[in-house]
Amino acid sequence: MAQSAYIAPNAVLCGDVTVGPHSRVLFGAVITAEGGPVEIGAHCVIMENAVVRGVARHPTRLGDHVLVGPHASLTGCVIEGDTRIATGAVVFNGARLGVGAELDFHAVVHVNTVVPAGTAVPMGWFAGGDPAELVPPSDRDRIRELMGPLDYAGTVFGIGGTATPMQDIAQRYARALALHNRDVVLLPSQRDLLAHEPEEEGEDVRPAGSSRGKIAVDHRFL
Repeated sequence: MAQSAYIAPNAVLCGDVTVGPHSRVLFGAVITAEGGPVEIGAHCVIMENAVVRGVARHPTRLGDHVLVGPHASLTGCVIEGDTRIATGAVVFNGARLGVGAELDFHAVVHVNTVVPAGTAVPMGWFAGGDPAELVPPSDRDRIRELMGPLDYAGTVFGIGGTATPMQDIAQRYARALALHNRDVVLLPSQRDLLAHEPEEEGEDVRPAGSSRGKIAVDHRFL
């Protein structure tokens, strides 16, 4: 974590998380990188109660100057930079937002979708495909048509053709998340245990002893 970054006392950072220079993670936000890394660039703001997750097949990367609004949810996606993601917006696994793209309140970017640079997804609208087609929430039939080929179940859960999908998903999640039994919580007074390095733009700064791919659990669903 960069020395100039700010992490609120009740924010949660778990796993292989990088927070760049002058970025802020505010109260109640959760950044979890137990399945795959999360990299946050410079001058980013992760606002209250937002959730940012990295997963095994899709690390999450935020470029510089990204604002993630309260209660937004980002999983396994790439945000290239100069982007506003408004309150309640959702970005799914394998998605990519080009430079300057914006999501308005409660917009949804579906799995494996590419939102081109400079594109704005309106309030509550759905974006799906490569390049993204923007669909209003009232057009449910078109949303369903777009969702099918994007393979939500295969991309997010790595499953298909099972007779009991939720049983399989829940059991695998529970096994993988048992890893938290070995968590070590660092209090604000213990932050000197984190390694600080010179804050060059784009430099990869990680907590001491952190590494990728060292956890021997089933992360297909994380």
